[in-house]
Amino acid sequence: MKKTLTAFAALAVCGLASAQSSVTLFGVVDAGVTYQSATARDPVTGASVKQSKTSLGNSAYNSSRLGFRGTEDLGGGLAASFWLEAPITNDDGATGISTFARRSTVSLSGGFGELRLGRDYTPTFWNDTVFDPFGTNGSGTNLISTVSGNSTLNNTNYVRASNSVGYFLPPNLGGFYGQLQYSFAENTSTDATATTAATSSSAGRYVGGRFGYANGPLDVALGVGQSTVVDTTTLGRKVQTINLGASYDFGPVKLFGELSNVQNKFDTALGNTHDSYNGYLIGATVPVGAGLIRASYSVVRYNEGAAGITGEDPRGQKLAIGYVHNLSKRTALYATVARVNNRNDANYTGSLISASTTGYGSAGVGFSGVPRSSTGYDFGIRHAF
Repeated sequence: MKKTLTAFAALAVCGLASAQSSVTLFGVVDAGVTYQSATARDPVTGASVKQSKTSLGNSAYNSSRLGFRGTEDLGGGLAASFWLEAPITNDDGATGISTFARRSTVSLSGGFGELRLGRDYTPTFWNDTVFDPFGTNGSGTNLISTVSGNSTLNNTNYVRASNSVGYFLPPNLGGFYGQLQYSFAENTSTDATATTAATSSSAGRYVGGRFGYANGPLDVALGVGQSTVVDTTTLGRKVQTINLGASYDFGPVKLFGELSNVQNKFDTALGNTHDSYNGYLIGATVPVGAGLIRASYSVVRYNEGAAGITGEDPRGQKLAIGYVHNLSKRTALYATVARVNNRNDANYTGSLISASTTGYGSAGVGFSGVPRSSTGYDFGIRHAF
């Protein structure tokens, strides 16, 4: 009898173990030396001023992170999953697993697709990073991404959205894929007549979707999204993004391309108006033995819809070239050089990563001059596990 009970207990333990989640620890540790410089010209005196900075940073090839993910088979084709991913700053060790700000989701998936809840990437960001040979990391990050994420737009939902509900199409649709996402603002509603964008119950809300087709060497996707921005200077402001990206792998070379339109829509006492940022990107990767050559050229043109800007529209253009040498499947050395040139008073803050489009037609608030060009170099190592 005792042996029988022991056998039943062993079978029960085995059954529970088979139903438990398979939990995986994963991460990326990326560190490198980065040099950035910017040359500005004082609009009054015409004098040139150069600023430069050398630092040991992280995430210039892949974003440094530490995460946990797991899946439990519920039977009948259903599965429950979780994903907790934290950013880390391995260059100084100051930031460890203090938050799971990169991603924190729980989901249920099956033949119907996947329903995902929590903090996750927005559909419109995916096109900016997937169709960029540099993956929106380091000095090579395309201008579409740096402008969309700049402090002027103050779009906290550009890369990720918190408090979101997402739906993903099932993967067996003959190459077609897609997702929808809605992010709750989680603000208190008010009947006050003096409601501003700072007190609006919809401030912080995001809604968007992305649909594409990937089969063989071709991948193409359209993304559309709108974020209601927290803003104390207008009655209401929304950032609307529409982008179309594509890539095609010919074997010896893989080509990338993207078209993007970002509109900064706002309500003021003078009525409704908007600014727009129109951008495009072309790029390529070329495998060379154990290495990969990366190159991209991106342009963003600014159009002010309120009073308008006299003369040609401000424009920024960027050329980036890099090389990645894979020492193994997990470890790689990388080098990147990039150059930004600004025309017609397109104003950048002095580094390629923190590009901004404020201060058109002037020196810009907080700047001694209008930066006309900037250069960046990255040299580093990345290990994934």
